[in-house]
Amino acid sequence: MAELARPHPENDALVRSVWWTLRIVFGVGPIAAGLDKFFNLLVVWEKYLAPPFAKLIPMSPTAFMYLVGIIEIVAGVLVLFSPWTKLFSWIVAVWLWCIALDLIVGGFFDIAVRDIIMGISATCLARLTAIVPVSAVRRTVPGGRRAEVHA
Repeated sequence: MAELARPHPENDALVRSVWWTLRIVFGVGPIAAGLDKFFNLLVVWEKYLAPPFAKLIPMSPTAFMYLVGIIEIVAGVLVLFSPWTKLFSWIVAVWLWCIALDLIVGGFFDIAVRDIIMGISATCLARLTAIVPVSAVRRTVPGGRRAEVHA
């Protein structure tokens, strides 16, 4: 019969370190990519907008990339600094999968694979957030016990 895993402090530290790594990556990454939508230092982002989608949007590709940049910055900030890390990790994952769809339609299959994998990793952050406290704030629960606030 399979043994139940017993809690170990070193496991808690490992989970917390993985969670923090993912939280920083999915906070700083979208912020950096979002800021670059305004400066095009990494790449000229408009080239990745698939022509069929470019025809559907009611603005220029440049204006659309500015909007995308704002959304990415907000999502990254909220992953990093809000108590809603779990929710915004899922939003980042879905956002990355939408970008992957655009890249597939545009024929950028190699980059699409990267974004699909990053989206899967963002879901791992969301799932870990369910067991790692987002805030160090403690509150009292009925019975006078102390409990950590979880996302």
